[in-house]
Amino acid sequence: MSKPEEKKKGKRMKTAETKKHDRGYYAAVSILALFFVSYITISVVTNRTSYASSTSIEPQTIEPVQMGYQANMLEIPDPVALVEQRNQVVHKEELVVEVEDLEYLTEYQNNPDIPQGTIQVVQNGQVGKQEIVTKKVYENDELIEEVQIGNKVTQSALNKVVMIGTGPYRKVTEAKVGDTVYVTSTMLSIYLEPNEQSQKIITVYKNAEMKVIKKSGDWCYVAYTHYSGWTLKECLTTIVPGTPVQEEDEAPSGTSKGISREIKLNKKSGLTLTEFKKVLSNNSQDKDRVIQNNAEYFFYAEKQYNVNGIFIASVAVHESNWGTSAIAKKKKNLFGYGAYDRDPSGSAYTFSNYSESIDLLGRVFAKYYVNPPGTPIYDNQKASGKYYNGPTLAGVNKRYASDKNWHNGVFKWMQYFYNRI
Repeated sequence: MSKPEEKKKGKRMKTAETKKHDRGYYAAVSILALFFVSYITISVVTNRTSYASSTSIEPQTIEPVQMGYQANMLEIPDPVALVEQRNQVVHKEELVVEVEDLEYLTEYQNNPDIPQGTIQVVQNGQVGKQEIVTKKVYENDELIEEVQIGNKVTQSALNKVVMIGTGPYRKVTEAKVGDTVYVTSTMLSIYLEPNEQSQKIITVYKNAEMKVIKKSGDWCYVAYTHYSGWTLKECLTTIVPGTPVQEEDEAPSGTSKGISREIKLNKKSGLTLTEFKKVLSNNSQDKDRVIQNNAEYFFYAEKQYNVNGIFIASVAVHESNWGTSAIAKKKKNLFGYGAYDRDPSGSAYTFSNYSESIDLLGRVFAKYYVNPPGTPIYDNQKASGKYYNGPTLAGVNKRYASDKNWHNGVFKWMQYFYNRI
């Protein structure tokens, strides 16, 4: 019994005695465990860091040949080459052949039996055809220059003949529906429709009497004996043939002085023949009296073609320096019409007299420059509008003259003339 008790006692005694040592033991074990965990953690972190480093440099292991292949596929451009390519100007020229109308000329003849300021058409003009050769210059596909360098007539034009009154002035009103009228031209056709391409019903002769049934633009529907149809009103007059003309005073137009740069050139100035002669006469710059002696033709051009006659006169003054230029003197061409830059004197049109050039330019402006395409104009025609950029001086300048200040020069003379009214 004693032994077991001793053992028990001994055991209890050992625990009491080693209690302090046990605490040290456990502390040491804890320290060793902590050290071991720390070691493991550091190793893991070190391994992870190495893996990340390995991943980050992994692209460097791509074969150089493969990189070269990828570069060729992308075709990365040289920046310097790109800048040079952008700055490179591509210059291109081409010759274009176009078929256009060959404008007729107008011959004016004085007639003392017709009141002053009155015109009567005795032969209608007919346009011909011509081939125009134009050189077009492009830079980077943008049209920068267009120059006419030649032409070839393929169908001749028939000139227009107009009688102008030189007799005493008398106000002549336009024929109204129901009026009796008389033919002024040598021959006059009556058509089925108001169109010269329409079926011709009959041809009548000068002084033939007929009655106006209705009107449409430049046409009158008339009754002649037992025929009826359409004919041009410009070849009709209300004045009975052979009737003595009694002079009357011409009333002023009432047109005011001063104009705007935005003046519409496809509108008449409204000045009377007397006023045209007044503003275009007795100018010190007109040394040879070219403009003064042709003042009436600017009036008649306005009257027939509905283009401002003072504008036409101002262009003539600007282009010919009051009729003193070599082309004006040698070729009776006040506008340098038809002149090419390569040979202005040789290529400019030649006219028999100044009135032909004035009349032609009135039609050219009406047909090509101051009216939009399709606008009804003279002779039952419609405007081409090929060079139309608005009915103003600046608009005409864009295609009529290479000089960008051309419109300023013309406007100066228009102002001058309007201030002389």
